[in-house]
Amino acid sequence: MQDKIYHVLFICTGNSARSIMVEAVMNQLGQGRFRAYSAGSLPRGEVHPLTLSTLAEQGYPTAGLSSKPWEVFAGPDAPAMDFVFTVCDQAAGEACPVWPGQPMTAHWGFADPAAQVSDDPAQARKAFTAALAQITTRIRLFLSLPLDKLDRLSLQAHLRELGRPA
Repeated sequence: MQDKIYHVLFICTGNSARSIMVEAVMNQLGQGRFRAYSAGSLPRGEVHPLTLSTLAEQGYPTAGLSSKPWEVFAGPDAPAMDFVFTVCDQAAGEACPVWPGQPMTAHWGFADPAAQVSDDPAQARKAFTAALAQITTRIRLFLSLPLDKLDRLSLQAHLRELGRPA
């Protein structure tokens, strides 16, 4: 199963900050073994500018990142997801579509850096940088799991554990 490409969907309500960051990080760190996507239940329609600048400053590609509804990934033409993660508490409590292929699911909550944006540009930048650092750590932990050696029940337990607050 070494050649398998895992499809991963990250969901947030607005799909403008956290879910976009996780998509970019997973696509880069997953080194072609993972194909990540992001979507929102109520997408803002645009990616937060600080999301894009923070990603670019840390060396993550930003081309093609967009805010879109989760219905894009629930239709018959959508790629079958192996994993679906909610990354904000509001999206975790919403009724999600039934995802084709019975993907593994978990909630990996991150604080919303856009909600912490104030009139102080330094504080705003700090919030986005901190969120990206937390996201990167979680993705590295996920990528270290021996996916091909874990049974479904064990893998589900690991995924939920990764999302628990420290």
